[in-house]
Parts: sequence; structure tokens; C-alpha cells
Amino acid sequence: MSVLIVEDRGGVRLLTMNRPDKRNALNRELTEALLNALRAADEAEAIGAVVLTGAGQAFCAGADLGEFKELQDPGAAEARAELTMQLHLAFSRMRKPVITAINGPAMGGGAGLAIAGDLAVLSQNAKIGYPETKHGIVAAIVMANLVRQIGPKTAFELVAIGEPIGAERALALGLVNRVVPIQELIDEALFLADKLAHVSRTAMAETKRLFYEVVELPLDAALERARDTNRRMRNFAQLGKKDS
Repeated sequence: MSVLIVEDRGGVRLLTMNRPDKRNALNRELTEALLNALRAADEAEAIGAVVLTGAGQAFCAGADLGEFKELQDPGAAEARAELTMQLHLAFSRMRKPVITAINGPAMGGGAGLAIAGDLAVLSQNAKIGYPETKHGIVAAIVMANLVRQIGPKTAFELVAIGEPIGAERALALGLVNRVVPIQELIDEALFLADKLAHVSRTAMAETKRLFYEVVELPLDAALERARDTNRRMRNFAQLGKKDS
């Protein structure tokens, strides 16, 4: 069976990580499949939004540690790290919105995937955690996004102590947008995705681009980028009126 199930639900593409016996741990095959599927969805004209979830009881257990033990060659380890970085970067670089439907535990790199989307819906029984230090490693690539979303003090607590948090705290910290019973999870994620899929594609693409730019910029630079986007969108709207 494929490590990634791809289904279209109207204008929404549902991606399901499909290694339930491994708690959807990210080996190279699944990581590559995810990256390729996200890029393909971004290019698909019929698709306006993406939902990412996991098969079975877990969302994603993070990196497949069994595979990592086999990466003895430094070049192979470096290539694997690059692939992981590109996957986490892909979410913010897409023009189309991504919603994560976190159906169960999301740990380490899986927690990074869970919050990498633009919106996140969490099952009320699921947990999110960064246990890397307990295994003598570092929550390296996932740390960058975590700090940007919840701030330094709380982020340090999560990656340093390594204890998972439940749905209530994840919602309070702003890691997720909704907490719902597991039986409502996919329906809620698809509902949100369908609403986003019906927004103007140009407006959505510009909203995402500007959003991820201003997060990193000082206020004056952010306002300059906002001004430029405002001007560009006004010109686009005027062109649309002329063509109609």
C-alpha cells in the first residue's frame, strides 16, 4: 500500500499519511511523498486547499528512528536533513492553505508537521510533544516554527523538558485553532478547508505570501510590504474590471 493516500473532496485535497503500524513515522519514502504531494496540490488548478492527517491511532510519531540508525554515511544524513527542512518549509511557501487534522499523538517531527499548516484542528484526546532531549537528540528543524508560533519561553519549555501537552493547553497556547471529538475531526477540517478553497485564489496566495513575510519583519518593513501588496491587489482588481 502507498505510504500516502491522496483523495480529492471537491476542491479540497486530503492527504493521509499511511504507515499506521509505525505510527506514521517519517521515513524517507513518506517524507518525499508528502513533499511531492504538497507541491502537486499547489499546482493543481482544481484544488483550493489541502488537509493533512494520519491513518490509524497516531498523527505522526516523528522521524523513523530505525531508518536514521542506518544513516552512517555523513552525506546521506545531510541529504536526509535537507529533505526534512524542505518539507517543513513547503507549507509556508505554498500559495494554497493547508489544514492539519491531528487525529492522535504528534511527536517530534510529527509535532512540527502538525503545526506547520496554516490552520490546525486537534482531536480532544491527542497530544503534541517534542521528546527529542529524552532520546539525547535535539528538536532542531521543528524548533524554528515552534518559536515563531508560541514565543521563546514556552517553546523552550516544550523542547527542553520534552513533556507532551494535551489538547486544552495546545489550544490555549495557540498551537491549534480548534479542538473537537475524534469522530468530528475530519469533517471539521474539511469544512474549514472548503471555506478556504472558495476564497479568491489570488487573494489567498497574496495573503499567505504577505503573512509569512511580515511575521519575520520589523514593523516599518512589514508595513512597506503590506503597502506594496495593497497596491498590487488594487491593480489586479482594476484589471479584472476592465476584462469583465
